[in-house]
Amino acid sequence: GRVVRIADGDTITVLDELKQQHRVRLATVDAPERNQDFGSVARQHLSDIVFNRQVVVDWTKRDRYGRIIGKVLFEGRDVGLEMIQVGLSWHYTAFQDEQSPTDRIAYALAENRARRMKSGLWRVSPAIPPWKFRRRGR
Repeated sequence: GRVVRIADGDTITVLDELKQQHRVRLATVDAPERNQDFGSVARQHLSDIVFNRQVVVDWTKRDRYGRIIGKVLFEGRDVGLEMIQVGLSWHYTAFQDEQSPTDRIAYALAENRARRMKSGLWRVSPAIPPWKFRRRGR
């Protein structure tokens, strides 16, 4: 379907061929929250990649909010992996068991490289993972 909305750095809305909208959360990726450092940068970068473009979503489950959890592909490229490579998302290892072994390794290597190169959010020390940032707000 076509991406019609970017909620944040890891959530999009896709309009399918039947004109139905689906909220999609990038699988095993966690981007900074909108009100967190690099949150708006991550959202903008995701928008630059996929907004108003055709994507394929490979998915098998929904989260507790009803969002599809899936691997998003644009022109054959893994969008979640790209977000990690540029240093604008974490590999969300809490869910890595749901990934293929190949993707698990690729995501882990991408995050390690982004950290070493101090890309994106890794320029800030210490970069606070979104799951910890969300807990602080409760």
